[in-house]
Amino acid sequence: MEVDFKQVRNTLVIKIIGELDLVVADKLRKQIDKKLNEGTIKNLIINLEKVTFIDSSGLGMIIGRYKKISAKNGKIYIVGAKPNVEKILFFSGINKLIPMYKSEQEIISI
Repeated sequence: MEVDFKQVRNTLVIKIIGELDLVVADKLRKQIDKKLNEGTIKNLIINLEKVTFIDSSGLGMIIGRYKKISAKNGKIYIVGAKPNVEKILFFSGINKLIPMYKSEQEIISI
């Protein structure tokens, strides 16, 4: 798994490449939390364009970041999920908590 972080105004954008599973979820959680605690970040965009698989650990990591961002009155978004990943997100009900979009540009322009 690879992760790319960038900040756009008060929004942290995370691009994940590879599988989001038990092996990487905790490490990624720690990386994201460190970035969230460092400064002025209020919102979070999780880009799943290049994610090929997600399991319950990955879902738990996303839900945990949702709770953390919501506690700061921020917003979290998921973008670019491929059909197989999107299906898991829908079955888990995450789409009812976190808005899902096709691209980052849809959100950044809001």
